[in-house]
Amino acid sequence: MRLGFYPKLALTGIMKNKKTYFPYILTSLGMVMMLYIVSFLTYSESVRAMPGGVSVAGFLGLGCFVIGIFSTILLFYTNSFLIRRRKKEFGLYNILGMGKRNLARILIWETLMIAAFSILAGLGCGILFSKIAELVVANILNSDVGFAFEISGAALEMTVCWFAAIFLLILLNALRQIHLAKPIELMHSEAVGEKAPKANWILAFFGVLLLGGAYWLAISIQNPVDAMLWFFVAVIMVILATYLLFIAGSVAFCRILQKKKGYYYKTNHFISISSMVYRMKRNGAGLASICILSTMVLVMISSTSCLYIGREATMRERYPKNMMIEAQKDTETFEEELQQSAKRVLDRYHVTPENEKSYRYLSVGAFMEGSKAIFSRDKVENMNVDYSKIYQCFFLPLSDYNQIMGTDETLASDEAFIYKTRSDEGYAYDSISFENGKTYRVRNLKEKIVGNGIDVASVFSSYFIVLPDMEAVEEIYQIQADIYGENRSEIRSYYGFDLSCDEAVQIEMRDAFYSEFIGAVDAENSGIYVNVECAAAERNDFYALYGGFFCLGIILGIVFICGAVLIMYYKQIIEGYEDQSRFEILQKVGMTKREIKKSINSQILTVFFMPLLLAGLHMAFAFPLIEKMLLLFGVVNTKLLVFVTLGSYGVFAVFYILVYLATSRAYYGIVSGKTSE
Repeated sequence: MRLGFYPKLALTGIMKNKKTYFPYILTSLGMVMMLYIVSFLTYSESVRAMPGGVSVAGFLGLGCFVIGIFSTILLFYTNSFLIRRRKKEFGLYNILGMGKRNLARILIWETLMIAAFSILAGLGCGILFSKIAELVVANILNSDVGFAFEISGAALEMTVCWFAAIFLLILLNALRQIHLAKPIELMHSEAVGEKAPKANWILAFFGVLLLGGAYWLAISIQNPVDAMLWFFVAVIMVILATYLLFIAGSVAFCRILQKKKGYYYKTNHFISISSMVYRMKRNGAGLASICILSTMVLVMISSTSCLYIGREATMRERYPKNMMIEAQKDTETFEEELQQSAKRVLDRYHVTPENEKSYRYLSVGAFMEGSKAIFSRDKVENMNVDYSKIYQCFFLPLSDYNQIMGTDETLASDEAFIYKTRSDEGYAYDSISFENGKTYRVRNLKEKIVGNGIDVASVFSSYFIVLPDMEAVEEIYQIQADIYGENRSEIRSYYGFDLSCDEAVQIEMRDAFYSEFIGAVDAENSGIYVNVECAAAERNDFYALYGGFFCLGIILGIVFICGAVLIMYYKQIIEGYEDQSRFEILQKVGMTKREIKKSINSQILTVFFMPLLLAGLHMAFAFPLIEKMLLLFGVVNTKLLVFVTLGSYGVFAVFYILVYLATSRAYYGIVSGKTSE
């Protein structure tokens, strides 16, 4: 099949510039493939049918949106490199007699060819690998999936429409640039150098100030709720500060190096620094983008991996016993009735409970104003509420505390034990007083109280408050009952124990407990509250939640890594072509290839390792904030988070170095004349 004039010119242009076009096409293909796979998993009935699959599909639906937006930004960014390289060629066509309409036809055919190949090949790869992705999700969710091969029409439609729109916008932008440019400007587009930028110390200082403020937020916030609220503010501050530091600060840094005569007046440093300073404005934006993408990858991979690896331990924090029964009923003998009903079910299944724990407690939300606990909603609402001062308070009598902890502690009538969750500091005051109630002298507890998991599930931190006797707990109950009326909290009985039988039997027993308790209630006592939680029954949904986070983190991590690699590659290629003529002149005046290589290494080492180092610094200061946020998901294993974070950074650093070695060879090959266009 013979191509027409314009399609042939378009294809020839792509082939002649394959060093810059092929990575762009491969990136487009990869983004199409990723979007199809993620959208396929989102719409897949097989995934939704898995235990917890609906939750995973919801997370992946968010991933579709993020991949779509990022693909748009990334392809626009990389296409700007291509257009800059092609302007000289288009300028030559224009001088030889081609009008702007003729050039537009070439661009239209180029875009159509690239779009058609990228979308079709990307969909082909996506369809091919979608089954593997489905099997991976099934493995993460500890589920099974059939081997039937499916093609999702909804995923195909969404992917084709999204990327067709992206390529249309890219084409319109390219046509705009060609239409507005004059022929002489097109011919000399690559030769136009940048003016030597001035070191903008004000912007550099503002960048340092902004980064310092973000770091201060990250290390000063102690409450997990505040961490969640301020996280995105800190992220925006870090992004702005990173761009300011790389654009304005990097110029200032180069100027400082130029003033150090012992460093600057060496062959390799002189050439690299003088070269960098002239294009640091554009260079700085690219480096900042690499740094931000690297940080995003590290944050997502480390946090989601920690959630996934520690999912079993976190689940046991939320469900400390295999079976946990909570109930409330206004009779003095109810706790005994509760255990007798449970024993009847256990006997029926011939199972013996292990590690039994039972106690009574009252759970009330309170606003802590210093050492005073305020229960009244109207008082709290009229204040400028600081969410870090809202606590879930669990009140226990001393007798029950001694029973579950195996201790023999004593308290005076005006004393109380307090244990504060999610903090190593403990309660900060010597006393605690309750609205309309008594004041107690406080003795901090260091050993964690055996809880019922509710404190782990709450977004707020908790206080476990041990009072001298049940009468003191009932006094707190009456105070909050007078305030809340029908919305009051009730004193509940908790009975938890472990089981050695199969998980399927445990799930069956949970339903039997419900039937036993509800069936034992008379009509006049129908106000009984019963809640039975079974760790085995909750495991699938729990694993699905963290598995969904892990899938999303891995997918977006791969996408952002591809973006960072592509930016690094194009920076080296474009700057290699820009520096090619300059190094040719230097060789003619006596500079050896060895000196050229040393200069290149000096430049690349100075430039390309800055994003990696700053990304590591970002992660170090973000660690306390990430740690607090993960507490909201029940992750209390700080050592695991440290290990996973350091491991993620180490693996990413190795990968980064490999990319550096590959791109430095490409740059050296261009400037030394070993490769042709």
